[in-house]
Amino acid sequence: MIITGATGMVGEGVLFECLLNNNVSEVLMINRKHYDLQHPKLKELIVPDFFQLGDFAEHIKNYDACFFCAGISSVGMKEEKYRRITYDTTLSFAKTLMAVNGNMVFTYVSGAHTDSSEKGRIMWARVKGKTENDLAKLGFKSEYNFRPGGMLPFEGQKNWNSAYKVIVKIMKVFAPKSVISMEELGKAMVNCATIGFGKNILEIKDIKELAKHSSTSSSQ
Repeated sequence: MIITGATGMVGEGVLFECLLNNNVSEVLMINRKHYDLQHPKLKELIVPDFFQLGDFAEHIKNYDACFFCAGISSVGMKEEKYRRITYDTTLSFAKTLMAVNGNMVFTYVSGAHTDSSEKGRIMWARVKGKTENDLAKLGFKSEYNFRPGGMLPFEGQKNWNSAYKVIVKIMKVFAPKSVISMEELGKAMVNCATIGFGKNILEIKDIKELAKHSSTSSSQ
């Protein structure tokens, strides 16, 4: 499988689960900059500009799943720039993958309260809603959109803000249904690729449910 965002909080956590998960035989992480980790399952492809992924077509063939975990905070960002990074980049990347891997399962990490109507007042939620909607139209074997809330890290994660970790631990005490672990998120994403799920938008309760399932098939 292919994973993006390993140099960030969510992607790193999902990567850790993929490397531990027996249903994953190989992981190609596509990064803009090097991520310093060695593992028998792991390969790395440096792509400085995700809009130019087509230049690396020979390196991304024959993969059956992609976990798109790359993203950026919208804080202090104008909508045009945020849309360019969040929507345009993701759709361009996905279209390139689709062109060389027509039988691929694609999963996208958006966020809780993403706006599927694309018409709400919250800018980031509208942009991510459009991203989800348009990814679903591309023709992948299956396409899933994950909407996690607060997330607790794997032990040993490097790309994690300690203040955020404290906030999420407090959330877990007072609003446990709004918090998942990175292990749960990663397991649910692997299970989407191997056994599937009945709907393409997964809220926190769906992620928790899917993470409990066991899969007998393997994903590359």
